[in-house]
Amino acid sequence: MAPQPRNLLQGLLDDALAETPPGRSIWVALSGGLDSSLLLALAAQVCAQADRPLQAIHINHGLQAAAETFEEHCKILCEQWNVPLTVVDVRVNAHGEGIEGAARNARYEAFFVTLPEGDTLWLAQHQDDQAETFLLAALRGSGVRGLASMPFRRDVEGVTLVRPWLSVKRAQLEAAARLLALTWCEDPTNSDIALDRNRLRHDILPAMEMRWSNAARSLAQSARHAGEADRLLLEYARDELQTLLTDSQHINAAALSARSPSRQRLLIRTLCQQLGLPTPPQKRLESLLEQLTAKSDAKVCVEWPGCQARVWRQRLYLRAPREALPPWEASWDGEAPLETPLGPLGLQVTSSQTLSQPLMVTWRQGGEVMQLPKRGRRDLKRLLQEADVPPWEREWLVVIMQAEACIGVVNPPAKLLWQAEGVVFTRTTSFVESKV
Repeated sequence: MAPQPRNLLQGLLDDALAETPPGRSIWVALSGGLDSSLLLALAAQVCAQADRPLQAIHINHGLQAAAETFEEHCKILCEQWNVPLTVVDVRVNAHGEGIEGAARNARYEAFFVTLPEGDTLWLAQHQDDQAETFLLAALRGSGVRGLASMPFRRDVEGVTLVRPWLSVKRAQLEAAARLLALTWCEDPTNSDIALDRNRLRHDILPAMEMRWSNAARSLAQSARHAGEADRLLLEYARDELQTLLTDSQHINAAALSARSPSRQRLLIRTLCQQLGLPTPPQKRLESLLEQLTAKSDAKVCVEWPGCQARVWRQRLYLRAPREALPPWEASWDGEAPLETPLGPLGLQVTSSQTLSQPLMVTWRQGGEVMQLPKRGRRDLKRLLQEADVPPWEREWLVVIMQAEACIGVVNPPAKLLWQAEGVVFTRTTSFVESKV
């Protein structure tokens, strides 16, 4: 005999709970709709039986008149099941990505900000949701990562996301909810087939199920296969990146260019993910690949939202964009704590001679000269070139001047690059302690 829907769903929650570290809270992402309301009700029973803490979080996007009704329903439901509820109001700004995508991003950002590190968030997405997500990704021409759709488990920013019911059809959830005599809110936008996901849900998938009875299950299974392939590719790419890295953020562009184009694309996307940077759109990525073999002195810069890619001296550099530096300079006695626009300067200066003139601390301007121990008088520009400091990083250096002489060059907060003859810089005790 097939298990009753409620027993099946509770069993999946028991399995998910068994994988959660003891002592950590389970959270339910509660929208107030059927799926999440049922998840809260069954999670309350499962967690009570296991004596595990359970909480709920509701995100109010404020995008429709029914938003307050949904919030009130969540409060009533949590009171009924004796589950603490956290409500978070968010502002949704589409920024050209569409209201659905912007709302989803705002929702997940609120999850990560609100949940304590180490806790687990249960999401109520099911097999039909997975099938819709797979189709949407395919219609956008997504690659393996996009087709992988929603993973069963994912660790993000210290929080574990788990979708226990990805293998369950929505019809099974609805049957279980009616057996419980559960109440829920119907989102009025769910019937708007002008929205892509609703068109798939109400028109396309039902037609597919009429012709192929297991269409949703098969599409969800394809998403699982794509997810497995994506994870395998990621493992291979991470191993290969180790052979290309010149340090933690830069890779050998010449060696990368010797790989096949598809391999280059995979490695760059993987490096972006490792650095927590957005992966490049297709056109930006192709533009970057074309410039990997630029001349050694060329200053290649390819940008996309949230990331800058530069090629210089046959090395590829990836980093988040920086805002322009503000005008700044400060006088300093060499000992007192000094605040810079990039944070406190964690150094103090001692000298074999009394500092007869005040010190001036500012950004590198160009033209600075230093008297180095055993090396004589040297231009800072030449020193930076010899040290392979990239041109775009040089303006972010702090120089310490005494009259016309540069006596120190610092990469804030406390990385000393050079110090002049007769001058010694040391890290301040307060700086060391603040970093412990």
